[in-house]
Amino acid sequence: MDEALLRSLTPSVLGIIVRRGADFAAAEDAVQDALVEAVRVWPADPPRDPKGWLVTVAWRRFLDATRADAARRRREDLLDEEPAPGPAPEVDDTLRLYFLCAHPSLTPSSAVALTLRAVGGLTTRQIARAYLVPEATMAQRISRAKRTVSGVRFDQPGDVATVLRVLYLVFNEGYSGDVDLAAEAIRLTRQLAAAIDHPEVAGLLALMLLHHARRAARIAPDGSLVPLAEQDRDRWDTEAISEGVEILQAALARDRLGEFQAQAAIAALHADAPTAEETDWVQIVEWYDELTRLTDSPIVRLNRAVAVGEADGPRAGLAALAALDASLPRYAAVAAYLHERDGDPVTAARLYAEAARKAPNLAERDHLTRQAARLNARRLR
Repeated sequence: MDEALLRSLTPSVLGIIVRRGADFAAAEDAVQDALVEAVRVWPADPPRDPKGWLVTVAWRRFLDATRADAARRRREDLLDEEPAPGPAPEVDDTLRLYFLCAHPSLTPSSAVALTLRAVGGLTTRQIARAYLVPEATMAQRISRAKRTVSGVRFDQPGDVATVLRVLYLVFNEGYSGDVDLAAEAIRLTRQLAAAIDHPEVAGLLALMLLHHARRAARIAPDGSLVPLAEQDRDRWDTEAISEGVEILQAALARDRLGEFQAQAAIAALHADAPTAEETDWVQIVEWYDELTRLTDSPIVRLNRAVAVGEADGPRAGLAALAALDASLPRYAAVAAYLHERDGDPVTAARLYAEAARKAPNLAERDHLTRQAARLNARRLR
């Protein structure tokens, strides 16, 4: 069963069902039912036209649900609209669905969660992990969001800022390797950049390209994570870096700075350094100062502490870290790194082990465990 094919077809099929008259919540349920049926049927009897098969099954599932809930006259009208057999039209509704999920009737957090689940193909567990909340809490949030947008049509678009946040989270989930959605997020952001003249859209596209350019060097042949400072920069995609920098420079020239442009500027400084030792950490700290001003995010402050440690020494980094909440995700990993650079391997090893226990994914946990083991082995020699 080609799960990637199913994920790629889902937004288009969902858009077709919505445009044929289903409200969003009912359409999403029908498409999910069709996907389950595909997983059951396709291995033994693969269809010649996978998309058309999904549209037909999803529409019939919608009609079945409608028959149980709606008036007879409306049921008969919908039955007459059943799509004829044959190839489904090649219409990409993905970006329109992103805007539908970003409807102003939803809070930004609910809009992001709904889009990641219904359009992005992420599981409730993955979304809950991104938001740092229990899975049951996220399931309730998504259910409420689906009820809220029931009956909302495509002519009631959502907020650009929320759509950007969704695309950013989808890219990050794909970039982590758990779900390969990074390229799809870049494709959709390109579409959005072509349709909307907005510097933050350009900033997000630049940020994605600059991060994606390093993807081949992030994972070692054995599957382990390779930290930025240790990556083989010859494996970075120079064309993607050049495109990202060009897009970023054009956006910055408009003097309407936003958080995605600031993040892209930091990524560009990393990409511009021939070696890790030549990284301009002073400028990176300045950009983190701008990003802190724009977002006041504790995660940004955590990343800033690392940059301060590189620019002004580990003691300065630890001082910046001391002002933050120790329960922040990856706080222990940052503290471990700074303590190791400050010549305290005992504390660093303990913190690396603590960070490994809290790691959000297996690759990161294994990397942190190896760091702790490395320092403990050195101490025992």
